[in-house]
Amino acid sequence: MDCLFLYNPNSGKGKLKKKIPYIRSKLEEKFERVDIVETESAKDLETRVREGTEKYGVILFSGGDGTFNNVLEGVGERDVSLGYIPSGTTNDIAHSLGIPCNIKGALKVILEGHTEGVDCMRVNGAHYVMYIAAAGAFTAVTYNTPQKSKRALGWIAYAIHGLKKNMKLDVFPVRCKCGGKEIESHGVLVFVMNGKMVAGLPVNKEGSMNDGALEVAIVKQVKKPNFFQRIGKYFSIAAVMFFGARIKKKDVEFLSGDSVTIETEDGVVWDFDGEEGIRGNVQIEVLKGRVKMFVPANKKI
Repeated sequence: MDCLFLYNPNSGKGKLKKKIPYIRSKLEEKFERVDIVETESAKDLETRVREGTEKYGVILFSGGDGTFNNVLEGVGERDVSLGYIPSGTTNDIAHSLGIPCNIKGALKVILEGHTEGVDCMRVNGAHYVMYIAAAGAFTAVTYNTPQKSKRALGWIAYAIHGLKKNMKLDVFPVRCKCGGKEIESHGVLVFVMNGKMVAGLPVNKEGSMNDGALEVAIVKQVKKPNFFQRIGKYFSIAAVMFFGARIKKKDVEFLSGDSVTIETEDGVVWDFDGEEGIRGNVQIEVLKGRVKMFVPANKKI
């Protein structure tokens, strides 16, 4: 079987490029033909993946969670097996799937050849998301933090940039329908999750990437908060991040189901797997087992 390996030279701290000869030698132990391509941009990656689905049975790639999203958008619902070598800053998808965040370990998973159908999300019938769709406080930090800072400081760069840009928590209307429940309120943060990890933390630790379900967390806020109400939301967001989305707090709503509809303002920006997505209303559904992935045989995902 032939395989295509695509990698983002800028992800993480850019160290993977030096390991390409080693990666090629290991892949040639399993695949008859190995083509390796360094991508130039997110758009270039999506295009090469889309074209690759017509020529290869296996597409392998390296990068961060944003790179994974680009690959998923390129694949769409075409039939191809995916293999992943994490080289990003937080690698939330890899942690949720139990894929080692080092080249040797990730290659071993691919070479062992165990594949499973992994869930993904489809947004508004057109966009594909692997593990999180988010809106509100701090969610833009993943794509607004300069690449130079991320390479130098890793996840600390996200924290510094996030505090600089998110001291004021914008409030937006949220009308959410999920799992037979309907909530109408205002909020400062919305997570729609498929998987366990968010921003390097087990925010959805009881979640799974092959159970056909997604989980929703909403940090609520009054429409016109005073100073103390604004300050209180920082503690609520911290509670969700460090203690999990299922935390029992009056201003945190948790829902679960196989789909969710969220109505909000046109200007609200959604983050898809760490990349800037669409604005406004979203309808998100789970595509159970849609992504065929090389994953560890002994890990519960």
